[in-house]
Amino acid sequence: MTSSLIRGRPRRAKAHIRARVTHVVLGALAGGGWLILPLMTVTARAPVPATSTGPVASAAPGPGGTSAADYVLPLIAVVAAAVLAGYGCLRRVRRGRTRTTPGPFSGPPPAPALSDVERQARRALVLADDCVRTSREELSFVAAGCGAARAEPFARAVRAAEEETAAAFAVWRRYERGLPEAEAARRQALAGVVERCARAGRRLDAEAAALDQTRGLEGPGAGAALELARARARGLVARAVAAHGVLGALRERYAPSATDPVTGSVEQAEDRLLFATARLGEAHRAVVAGDGDRAARELRAGEGAVAQAETLVRGVELLAARLREAAALVPAALTGAEAELATARPGGSRTPLAAGELHARLAHADGVLAAVREELTGALPYDPLDALRRITRAADRLDVGRSGVLDTAALLVARTAVRAAGDFVTVHRGAVGPEARARLAEAVRQLRAGDGPGAAFRADTAAREARDLAERDVRAHGNPYPGTGDRVTGLCGAVLGGVLLAEDPDGGPPACFGGPGTRARRRLAPPS
Repeated sequence: MTSSLIRGRPRRAKAHIRARVTHVVLGALAGGGWLILPLMTVTARAPVPATSTGPVASAAPGPGGTSAADYVLPLIAVVAAAVLAGYGCLRRVRRGRTRTTPGPFSGPPPAPALSDVERQARRALVLADDCVRTSREELSFVAAGCGAARAEPFARAVRAAEEETAAAFAVWRRYERGLPEAEAARRQALAGVVERCARAGRRLDAEAAALDQTRGLEGPGAGAALELARARARGLVARAVAAHGVLGALRERYAPSATDPVTGSVEQAEDRLLFATARLGEAHRAVVAGDGDRAARELRAGEGAVAQAETLVRGVELLAARLREAAALVPAALTGAEAELATARPGGSRTPLAAGELHARLAHADGVLAAVREELTGALPYDPLDALRRITRAADRLDVGRSGVLDTAALLVARTAVRAAGDFVTVHRGAVGPEARARLAEAVRQLRAGDGPGAAFRADTAAREARDLAERDVRAHGNPYPGTGDRVTGLCGAVLGGVLLAEDPDGGPPACFGGPGTRARRRLAPPS
């Protein structure tokens, strides 16, 4: 819609033109009058007698009885008109050269390039996803400190923001696949992505002030929140020590690929806990000194680090449980796959297959099952989750209609992959771009769809792609604060994990519950 300001420009331009024309006409009439005046007085026969008796200096009359003095005023008028006209022309030339706004007859401003709109959508997706993850982390402290009932309005806001963000990622994934094809439609799709992300942010921004009032971190609520965060940190220290032993046992029992998803997790958890301990200590000193703003800032930084340390330690614990479950399920999955092979050999596939195609699929399935049996009976450790993945996918190609045990195995593999990818993105969100997040959102969507084993396979594939892309982003990110490891404990890990927003040399403010407009509100005022 065109604003009234833009609509008014042509009318003002026309008014200026009319004023200039009026000035020129008046100037021309005045000059012409002065030129005609001497001719009107030439024929006068009774000159006015002079009243002065003294000598008078007068100009000599020109030919025909007209003196030179009669031309002085007309000449002045003509010169003044010429000067004003020249000044107006020069002013118009200067305005034309220095004009920064469209003229009265210029068309609409050109639309931004599609690449610029795409960059805007990428930034919006990352920002919206970060806001949702941060808000979910702080919400866990709100529920623990204030009760689930008081935290419910904020939980609804987070769920609504999650839905908007998931819808934006779904549109982005279609855009990545080249749909729609027309440029105008693609531009419109990107605009929809940006708008959905903006709605998610506004939903969280609207609840930020109420959440701060509920928590009261700048005032009486700081003490209780500090004790809660310290208690969680102490419990995590013990769990991190235990996770060291669990991870060592997993590496002895299973193949290296089985523990790859949690490689380095315990070390990162310890780094986050060191950072949390330092920040919670600063928060305690601020509470004692009565500095509410600093106490809230340091407390939120400590809480964010504690939440991420818990994510890392829990990842090791959950992987150990999933590996034990998978190892117990492999023999049953082998039996179920062998039964499906027996059904498929006489042509029991639901999809009619040519003899050569059926023979190739049966040979592939036989090879996979034989390799898994050899791993089970061999002396070398194996990866039970990967074994289930290979078994279920080989049986799926036969299209017989899997038994329940194979469906259960496929779902276990998919859930493990999605959870591992989600934890990795959460604790490295300061470096992960939109591609990995979009794949992860697709994996979650497929897992929730629950339309059979096909959805589990698609979820598993998307989650593994998301993990690979996220790891690539982290490797490319590097260390944004070189040389600060000894001076500021855990700063690099806190920035990498998005605990701090990396907006200042000291790491910036802590990320808080809220959207783009409120998540950095715990920024300290500059010293006066």
